[in-house]
Amino acid sequence: MNSRCSSVCFKEHHDGTVRVQWREHRTPEFTKLNPMQKVPVLVDNGFVLTESDAILKYLANKNDVPDHWYPRQPERRARVDEYTAWHHSNTRPHAAKVFILEVLLPTQSGSPVDEGRLVRALSQLDETLDKLESMFLRRQPFLCGDDITVADLLAICELMQPLGGGRDVLKDRPQLQRWRSRVQSAVGEPFDRAHAVLYALRDRRRARL
Repeated sequence: MNSRCSSVCFKEHHDGTVRVQWREHRTPEFTKLNPMQKVPVLVDNGFVLTESDAILKYLANKNDVPDHWYPRQPERRARVDEYTAWHHSNTRPHAAKVFILEVLLPTQSGSPVDEGRLVRALSQLDETLDKLESMFLRRQPFLCGDDITVADLLAICELMQPLGGGRDVLKDRPQLQRWRSRVQSAVGEPFDRAHAVLYALRDRRRARL
């Protein structure tokens, strides 16, 4: 996740694009903000915060946003925290690996996609998608209940990334497609704006075929 996710539900902020493919995250200026040299980073009146999960929850707590994004009721909040804890060792790395192998590494190195590694990455992602369906969407429209939360934003931003390589990882999964449509409908116009770069990458790839 970069500023794409925060832009979906938290309007009062200013985006700063960090072009990872040009290694801007490794510049001295960026390293001062995040010594780990990773995106995203939030700078709020001198307060610097890293990690997408922490950033979204901080913004939800600080700003006047509807309660459903990060509920105050303990049990409902715990459900969001349950997903986001699971997210960082499942949805996030598995979707990101497909994007890295199919888009980022070939762009940076000019070398072809490593098909063997990609097949293994897609297999891991499939297992994660199975669990999203069976564990989190089995009896509810969104990952943590009847309303959209920051958990859905974290998940959708990761699962949209492979689209930059022309791959819709939800293509053969109607349950997850319906969930994506619900997220898109709940978010509205900012959804497409947040993913405009991925759409452009996808369209350029199609034009070359």
